[in-house]
Amino acid sequence: MGDRVVIILGCTVCKNKNYFFSRGKKAQYKLEIKKYCKACKKQTAHKEVK
Repeated sequence: MGDRVVIILGCTVCKNKNYFFSRGKKAQYKLEIKKYCKACKKQTAHKEVK
């Protein structure tokens, strides 16, 4: 039990932390998704931050 970890996605343009996801601990890659940023008011790339 406890194989899930919460990750935070931050905008690559304004560095605003917008989205929270959970995924398995064993994932060896950094998540990068295009999502809508409220601060930029457009769709930008969001990367996983600590």
